[in-house]
Amino acid sequence: MNPFARKSVSELQGNAETGGLTRTVGLFALICFGVGSTVGAGIFVLTGTVAAQHSGPAVALSFLIASLVCLFAGLCYAELAAMMPVAGSAYSYSHASMGEAAAWMVGWCLALEYLFSGALVAIGWSGYVQSVLHDIGFGFPALFAQAPFELSTARHLVATGSILNLPAVLVTLLCTALLLRGTEFSARINNIIVVAKIGAMLLVVATGFAFVDHANWTPFVPGNTGVFGHFGWSGVMQGAGVLFFAYVGFDAVTTLAQEVKDPQRTLPRALLASVGVTTTLYVLVGLVITGLVSYRLLDVPDPVYVALNAAGPGLAWTKVIVGFVAIAGLVSVLLVTLLGQVRIFYAMGRDGLLPAAFTRVRARSHIPHIGTLVTGTIASIAAGLLPLSLLGELISMGTLFAFVMVALSVIVLRRREPDVARPFRVPLYPWTPLLSITACLYLMWTLPQDTWIRLFLWLAIGGAVYLLYGLQRGRDRADGPAG
Repeated sequence: MNPFARKSVSELQGNAETGGLTRTVGLFALICFGVGSTVGAGIFVLTGTVAAQHSGPAVALSFLIASLVCLFAGLCYAELAAMMPVAGSAYSYSHASMGEAAAWMVGWCLALEYLFSGALVAIGWSGYVQSVLHDIGFGFPALFAQAPFELSTARHLVATGSILNLPAVLVTLLCTALLLRGTEFSARINNIIVVAKIGAMLLVVATGFAFVDHANWTPFVPGNTGVFGHFGWSGVMQGAGVLFFAYVGFDAVTTLAQEVKDPQRTLPRALLASVGVTTTLYVLVGLVITGLVSYRLLDVPDPVYVALNAAGPGLAWTKVIVGFVAIAGLVSVLLVTLLGQVRIFYAMGRDGLLPAAFTRVRARSHIPHIGTLVTGTIASIAAGLLPLSLLGELISMGTLFAFVMVALSVIVLRRREPDVARPFRVPLYPWTPLLSITACLYLMWTLPQDTWIRLFLWLAIGGAVYLLYGLQRGRDRADGPAG
């Protein structure tokens, strides 16, 4: 009933061993979940948009800057995840450090992050599928090829003439069906796809550098157009803010904490390994595709495919491989983002802030099946109706807000519960969490002003839902068990 009421760390540690979720995920599978969630949307979708609108060839620098911010946040996540290996990620950590109302707002932003990132990935998948179909002689009906609206250069929503992005809707529903088979089954599928995806990206890097036209890298940082964020160093920084979405994978790792074997050791290792692998691949691939084609031509849903196509017959064979692996690889990203959102809903349902149906776990597959169905349905609608560029900025904003709250949680819990065992401790405390907060806030500041307006609108809606529903559930819990 008190919006500032906190859950103790010991209570959350007790939640970690209850609720029907089983510990079946090992270190390799968890790293694959992290890499599977990150290596895909960043390379296959947003690289071209950021290069064409913000950074130019310096998109590689934008990736590197975003990865450094991500490393600071990852170290904070590692301390909290090892201390509280429970479903819910930043939502649960905020509940322990700052109370129910703060946790609700973090959970609300995580919904923005995961649901919309799943939709963005599905849109990218649709773009690659349509490109492959076009290359083999099959056209896709224009009415069902993209969302009914897109974001114009003046940042207004304009009609496209289409009705629905049907391929994006269908792949989202397919991934929802796979998740209903259970976490262990999804992990096996994800492991296979991730290994193939990394192999394909290394193939592109190894062969693509031989076809790079160095003129495409000049100037490496294009001059600013006079507008903040449109190239120049402000564009590099704004590009880093947009690309921060691409590192959401390690956050997905923490949402699985309640299903991980030996979580105190496995979670920190998987978090840091995921960041290292994805950063290396992002920087290398960003360099290659901006070297193969002018960055001005990359503002498309399938930039890697466009870059390989521009290289001519010498890379035609890699184009076919990458086209199909991109299709499979984006499926793995979509799987993990949907899975992460389901676990957020599970934790919020466990605490009574969402209906108890979100905590119902199917005995056979050990997954929250109601939450999976709801998540898949909402994400498929968003994928079919919303434009790509708008989603990328909103996701980055929601993600960065959640990361600020995680770093704050480290500081608050060090003061409030200093004696709790911490299997992993953030190095150089308190400077690391303070650097994480500062860097995340700066990247949030670089994002376009209308993205801030949409964030405040989203938070206002979340606050209204909490006041009308969450607090009432709190009164119900005070009177008796949540139903």
